[in-house]
Amino acid sequence: MAAPSEVLKDPKDIKQKFIGSFTKRQFICFSLAAIAGVPFYFMTRKTLGTDAAALLMMAIMLPFFFFAIYEKEGVPAEKLLFQMVNMNFIRAGIRDYKSTTKYDEEKRIEKMKKEVEALEAKRGKWKESAKSSFKKIHH
Repeated sequence: MAAPSEVLKDPKDIKQKFIGSFTKRQFICFSLAAIAGVPFYFMTRKTLGTDAAALLMMAIMLPFFFFAIYEKEGVPAEKLLFQMVNMNFIRAGIRDYKSTTKYDEEKRIEKMKKEVEALEAKRGKWKESAKSSFKKIHH
């Protein structure tokens, strides 16, 4: 009888390890967290106290840990963040679908014709009033 073994269904889920159990991405992010957080702790522990400096160091390091660990459906955190910024701010807005039919086009043309006729009528009245006032002045 064969012993049961767990097999991953998708080979893409297998991450190649770089150092120990860390991938390159995790190693780089953890290294950046250490580079940012540890010097901050040593510079501020005398002025702020050990507890406050340690808490601030963790707060500085947390974003690096987040970028190292978080993935959603195989997409890393910074790509998700870029997509969210792109979707919400760079290409913001709802694009409404608007179809045009021949009826809508004819309606638009008819509206434009009415506007032109109204402007011409207004212009005609203005010319008549201008002619009459001109005649009154010169006669």
